[in-house]
Amino acid sequence: MNAPEKLHIPSIQDRVSPEEWQARVDLAACYRLVADFGWSDLVFTHITARVPGTEDQFLINPYGMMFDEITASSLVKIDINGNKIEDSPFPVNPAGFTIHSAIHAVRHDAQCVLHVHSINGVAVSAQKNGVLPLSQQSIFVLSSLAYHDYEGVALNDDEKPRLVADLGDKTYLMLRNHGLLTIGKTIADAFVNMYIFEAACMIQIRAQAGGGELIPIPAAIINGAQQSAKKVTKSQGGMLAWPALLRRLDRLDPSYRT
Repeated sequence: MNAPEKLHIPSIQDRVSPEEWQARVDLAACYRLVADFGWSDLVFTHITARVPGTEDQFLINPYGMMFDEITASSLVKIDINGNKIEDSPFPVNPAGFTIHSAIHAVRHDAQCVLHVHSINGVAVSAQKNGVLPLSQQSIFVLSSLAYHDYEGVALNDDEKPRLVADLGDKTYLMLRNHGLLTIGKTIADAFVNMYIFEAACMIQIRAQAGGGELIPIPAAIINGAQQSAKKVTKSQGGMLAWPALLRRLDRLDPSYRT
């Protein structure tokens, strides 16, 4: 049996600005990392990034491509309605941009919107009390967490006002019975925020599975979590860990950069 060939994706680096190319490389890296950490749901979630220097242009994954196949050149440029604005041989799923477009339209601080259906995240999203203050990871989530009730598969534009109203100015959004969403001023921020979100959910599920009495973290500690985060990251946010994450990817497969 012959091994399947890898996808051949011609580079478009010479067709875009250096700033857009860097955003493409970082977003492709984010997709690969989501796959590497086991949060992907085949091809059925999305990560979007605003094209630098624009307010109404975004990059999204080619629909049908696994996250560990995505490259900087395969990302598709779309408008706020999910329509392609440049020639691309790859399809997009406009319905998949419903949640992302709603957030990008009102949160101009959101360079990146990252949404996953991770197993632990969906499990906690189905719990009435949501994220519990059980771990150090949870305090950062709880200090900026919103919830949005499930309204079915997110296909309808009339859900958008309710979704953005629920999100408000928060960084973390738990889509009940559905999954997790983070935003970031950088792609690195959105990824590291998701790492913390998923870790908090994983720890909660495992702690509950142990069957013993759980110890909640006091509210006063949660209230100081944002200031603690700035100290821990030296006010660099996700960028503190991002270079090391890219080195991890480069050791595994540097083709995301092409």
